[in-house]
Order: sequence, then structure tokens, then C-alpha cells
Amino acid sequence: MILEIEKYGSEKLRRPARKVAVTPELVALAESMLETMYKAKGVGLAAEQVGRDEALCVIDVPLSCEDDEETKAFNARTTQPLVLFNPEIVTASGEQTGREGCLSLPNVGGDVTRPSEVTVQYLDAKGVPQMATVRGFLARAVCHETDHLKGILYVDHMDEKSREKVIKKLQKKK
Repeated sequence: MILEIEKYGSEKLRRPARKVAVTPELVALAESMLETMYKAKGVGLAAEQVGRDEALCVIDVPLSCEDDEETKAFNARTTQPLVLFNPEIVTASGEQTGREGCLSLPNVGGDVTRPSEVTVQYLDAKGVPQMATVRGFLARAVCHETDHLKGILYVDHMDEKSREKVIKKLQKKK
């Protein structure tokens, strides 16, 4: 089922998520979130973006999005799509700066600095604890989606001038 995506300005995007137990209903929500994300041509989607407050996000970054063969090979070990319940980044290292966008802030984007490698622990769709270490664009996506679960948007990481520019563009489109 395709879900409605909350847009910038919605208070729901600023709500911190609550930890959850994995249930059949939430697994069905994750499946709908994946369907919604694919239809919108995104690579990640957090529950807050569809008006929910569960600590749940989905991510599917094609290997072709990675810049180098080493990162592609490293991330190929992580089966996608990722369905992450109660995700928490436990380690982060390195630094990368790149352009980000968001399905909740359509048709705008900006440069954000993130870790180049992260390790995230989470529950999978069967409720089994997992841990994944990822790099590059996939690491950026994990950071972006886990930020959503804290009520943080990528524009919050931008310098003030860049953030104002993006927000001005969003307001013009309303």
C-alpha cells in the first residue's frame, strides 16, 4: 500500500520515534514503506515521514550509487533492502561531504558532512538483533534515516546560509 509522505513543515517530522517490538503489523508497515519509497524513487524512508512514530526505517541503496569499487564490494556484504527496527548507530568514523535530498523535502538538496563509515545495530523484520557496518552512500543513508527517527532533518546539519536557501526554495513551492 502506498503511503502519504509528510512534507517539510509537518510537526510529525520533528517527533522523536519510540522504540518498538517487532510485530506483524509493523512488518506490514515496513513493506508499505518500501513500496512507497520505491514509487517515490527514494533510497530510504523513516516512519516519521509517513506520519508514524515507531523507530523504523527502510533503506535500499543500489551499489551503483557508490563511488568506488572498494566501497561497492564492502557494502555488497549487507543484504538490502534493510528494514531496521530501533536502529542505533554504535560507531562512526571518517568523514564525507555530499549532496543529500529527502522525500519530505522534495526537489531540493544540499551538501551535508556525515561519517564515511558507520556501524548500526537494529532488529530485523523477524525481531532478531543485527549489526551492519557500511560505508559511503549507504552510510550516509543510514545516518539520514536514523536522524529522522530523532526528529532531525538533513537541513539541520547544513550551515545557516545553505539551510536558509533550501528552506526558501521549499516555501516558494508551497
